[in-house]
Amino acid sequence: MATELVTYSSENRIGLITINRPEKMNALSNGLVAELRDVMIRFQESDDRVGIVTGAGDKAFSVGADIKDPPRDPELWECMPGVGVHVDKPLIAAVAGHCVGGAYVLVQLCDLAVAAENANFFYPESQLGFCGGLIAGCAARLPHKIAMEFMLTGERFNAQRAYEVGMVNKVVPTGQQVEGAMHYARILADSAPLVMGMLKRFVTDTVIPRGPSELQGLARRELLKVNRSADREEGAAAFREKRKPVFQGR
Repeated sequence: MATELVTYSSENRIGLITINRPEKMNALSNGLVAELRDVMIRFQESDDRVGIVTGAGDKAFSVGADIKDPPRDPELWECMPGVGVHVDKPLIAAVAGHCVGGAYVLVQLCDLAVAAENANFFYPESQLGFCGGLIAGCAARLPHKIAMEFMLTGERFNAQRAYEVGMVNKVVPTGQQVEGAMHYARILADSAPLVMGMLKRFVTDTVIPRGPSELQGLARRELLKVNRSADREEGAAAFREKRKPVFQGR
């Protein structure tokens, strides 16, 4: 039986989402991104009120896109909360070890973040020659020059630096990153979901500017919803069969 590339567990209205490919430093392969997208949808549709996103083991949250099996169908943006998947519940990142490239974008799109002492964040795309552009939103979430340093130089930010510049909310001993995130999650699980959802929507929809790739992702999400729908299939079938289509809104 194949190992789940992303696992999901739920307890006390807290969903735990784990990137589960430790033998490959939790690299984001095509199959993993598909599973992460589906798990994000599952979390949004569940009764859980808050989610924690982490990586298996303490060596890496994720080293980013798998260069040997890169996300292509779905593309990386499709698993990102608030871009490829609508998520209006709080998400908390629990990071240990390496957090690289697109994996940092995932952390960036969470609402809170806890870093283990061994965490290090870096974005080497400028040095590698490829980029999806989602990282641009970093400049809306961090001071401008800090964001540009992080995005352009590829230099590593250790856990303490990440805390000092506002990338993470707190730093905990290595191995305690999930429990550190649970501290916040337990508070949020007992908080008013309507208020939390409203505040998250206000912030994400009207306060934080979105970069071009985020806006493109949002538009493509809506287009893909139509293109992959049963209504599209029904419309095509009705055209071929020269009859009136019966649409179901699905």
